[in-house]
Amino acid sequence: MKTVNLTHCTYPIVETFHSIQGEGAWTGVSAFFIRLGGCDVYCPWCDQKESWNPKRHPHQSVENLLESAKMANPAIVVITGGEPLMHDLIPLTRELQLLGLRVHLETSGSHPFSGNFHWVTFSPKPYKRPHESIYEQVNELKVVIANEEDLHWAQRQAAKLPSTVVKYLQPEWNTPNSGALIFEFVLKHPQWRMSLQTHKFLNVR
Repeated sequence: MKTVNLTHCTYPIVETFHSIQGEGAWTGVSAFFIRLGGCDVYCPWCDQKESWNPKRHPHQSVENLLESAKMANPAIVVITGGEPLMHDLIPLTRELQLLGLRVHLETSGSHPFSGNFHWVTFSPKPYKRPHESIYEQVNELKVVIANEEDLHWAQRQAAKLPSTVVKYLQPEWNTPNSGALIFEFVLKHPQWRMSLQTHKFLNVR
């Protein structure tokens, strides 16, 4: 196995923090978040626009990230962004797992898949189509819904995934009618679930 210099292997980091997972299948679980800089999907409603330009964020070594994650002692480590698959995630995920940590990914799938994960949350966006390598990796589909067209997009993406994948629709936080739209859709399509961003209701990260 190739030896990785953990000091020299770095990633642009927007922030790291210990909180709870606020949405999806793992809602309420103690989670250490590693938010990577860089995204070229450019969702108009994105609440992390500051993450888009990776040059704005200082690099941290894998060694430092491991130390922070270990000290947090979370149930899961969530690698998110930005769009984390813009980076080679193999070194980071391998070392986190060697510490005995459960590693999750949140991604739009817009770049080739890399890394080793216990759980992959796929949140596809029509603004940049997913790379085909993502579909065989998915455990959870989570689509943000602002309008009817987003529901059609969600169904087209679900059709490319195994039936065992957990499927969520999540209201776009600043679109008042999105919650009601999802509510009515889920009542008629029982294979789908609604996901709420509970961390925003709790006013935590």
